[in-house]
Amino acid sequence: MALIALAADKGSPGVTTAAVALAAVWPRRVLLAETDPAGGDLVYRSAAAHGGPLNPNTGMLSIAATARRGLVPDQLWDHVQPLSGGLEVLVGLGVAEQAAGLAGLWPTLGHAFASLADSPNAPADVIADCGRISGDTPAVELFPHASLVLLISRTEPEALARVRDRAAALSGKLHGGPRGAASLNNPVIGVVLVADPGNAAKLAGQVNDMLVHAQTGARVVGTLADDPAGAEQLAGRRRGRLDKSLLIRSARKVTADVYQQYGAAWAAQAQAQQAHAGQPPQGHGAGR
Repeated sequence: MALIALAADKGSPGVTTAAVALAAVWPRRVLLAETDPAGGDLVYRSAAAHGGPLNPNTGMLSIAATARRGLVPDQLWDHVQPLSGGLEVLVGLGVAEQAAGLAGLWPTLGHAFASLADSPNAPADVIADCGRISGDTPAVELFPHASLVLLISRTEPEALARVRDRAAALSGKLHGGPRGAASLNNPVIGVVLVADPGNAAKLAGQVNDMLVHAQTGARVVGTLADDPAGAEQLAGRRRGRLDKSLLIRSARKVTADVYQQYGAAWAAQAQAQQAHAGQPPQGHGAGR
């Protein structure tokens, strides 16, 4: 159904944690792709399904050679590793210098990610952790292929000012100009706030008003709980009932709201694209 790209403007608001949390509760089969050109984190923080470490050479690094010869969406699964909890992951680069091997391939990857949902063999949505996108990071070349770009932000005034300006800049680049409200033109630009659950709803309303007033073309699509304990559990560094954590509970609400808001439009768009290509609509199994 969709490629969902997560990114941040600056700092460390928790893009990887947000990506893993959303992927863990996504209602359909999902592939989590670490596409940060600066390097991935999961190989250091997560265990593989067999109990040992993830293989850093299987993922974005191994896919580079394949993609240069063309990339069929189903080939992505050849480079995927399951985490101990079952989440399927395309492990990121080890260091920023390895990003040179992906030069010129980002649009190819973006197309493959976006097309995986319509695979006749193993359909899945893709959640891409793009890291920080300030500067000239090539990860933004994935965005034109995305259905939704989510900017992750904390709630300090400077962070909110940066996400407002970044959203406006992305809207200009991807949509051709500012908009007074979020548009269903792909990709939709959304903001997810990492906030104290006690005042998250009030903050979300205020920030959404700011985004609309500034004609950024973006809107707040939800909030994730600022939950350090839950983040530690998600990373496997702390015991506890992860499904009861504030982080996972808030992630469930974000995914439900995203699907309620955009899911029908994405499905209709996918069917229209298939009809245009002369393909029968593909059925998708239920997610977790």
